[in-house]
Amino acid sequence: MIIGVPHEIKEDEYRVAMLPVGAEMLTQAGHRVLIQKEAGVGSGIPDQAYLSNGAEIVETAEEIFATADLIVKVKEPLEPEWELLREEQVLFTYCHFAANEKLTRKVLATGVTAVAYETLRGPKGTLPLLTPMSEVAGRMSVQEGAKFLERPQEGRGILLGGVPGVAPAHIVILGGGVVGKNAAQIAAGFQADVNILDVNVERLRYLEDIMPANVNTLYSDRHNIIEQLERADLVIGSVLIPGAKAPKLVTREDLKRMKPGAVIVDVAVDQGGCFETTQPTTHSEPTFIVDDIVHYCVANMPGAVGRTSTYALCNVTFPYVMKIAEHGLIDAVSADAGFAEAINMHAGQLTNQAVAGTFGMQWKRFAELVT
Repeated sequence: MIIGVPHEIKEDEYRVAMLPVGAEMLTQAGHRVLIQKEAGVGSGIPDQAYLSNGAEIVETAEEIFATADLIVKVKEPLEPEWELLREEQVLFTYCHFAANEKLTRKVLATGVTAVAYETLRGPKGTLPLLTPMSEVAGRMSVQEGAKFLERPQEGRGILLGGVPGVAPAHIVILGGGVVGKNAAQIAAGFQADVNILDVNVERLRYLEDIMPANVNTLYSDRHNIIEQLERADLVIGSVLIPGAKAPKLVTREDLKRMKPGAVIVDVAVDQGGCFETTQPTTHSEPTFIVDDIVHYCVANMPGAVGRTSTYALCNVTFPYVMKIAEHGLIDAVSADAGFAEAINMHAGQLTNQAVAGTFGMQWKRFAELVT
């Protein structure tokens, strides 16, 4: 099989979808690996590291897409890449279709088989390819929130941990999953006053057991959310419904209840965001202000720490890349039902119910299309 790794073109995206060790393992198994020139530079991986491990360096994305049977990426294909996709090709990446109807319809029209990292299920029902980036984003959310709470960044001028005689910041985390857990751990280390809200009481019990005393848990209902917004200096949105659009938990009207200069970090922006006022931003221009509330809604947060993120991501994605290369997609997913859930579209047909439901489109199970 020919595996192609193009240079990511999303603004301020520094990750790459394969490590040199992956290229070595694939080429030793008899496959070809094509890496676009300088694709790994943003993660501190020079072209020579790939060449030394059996990969071929090619100049353009057009050559990668035209030649490869399997395209391995980090982010969803952007408009210049849509016309390069083709039938009988497999695209393996974060797709985030539910957040963007135009993206969904354009990629669907290419006939490509889109395999999404974010909907692949592990043996215990977890999301193993989403987890490491959620860990990175959760930890970064507090780091970025702390920065934009500073007055020169239009924030309230609040130090997260306070000082003796001055109260610490009050941090509200909506969602107690992987992002929320990691955000709470970092916020607790800053000695902030932290509240996590979630609708899963068992998850709240678990968080209560493992968190330090400055982290409290609350059931996520409308009244508790409003009460916490009124107290919040920093609100982190970390709600996830796998493959589907994130629910809007905070309306624009709710912002009027918040303190001027408070900061919102919406980690759920890749899935549409959980604040009504969310609009995707970039690392170059990360924030905007609505009703005196600072919004940080960067759609590829882990891309800023490219080296950490690339290694964390490739550690979990590569075994699936090898499965596809060695067995072909159909055989690989027939032996792994969780892997099959990652297939979001095939041969011009949606195969993910959550994405289809978001846009009122028809869908079929992948197994029905290939039987």
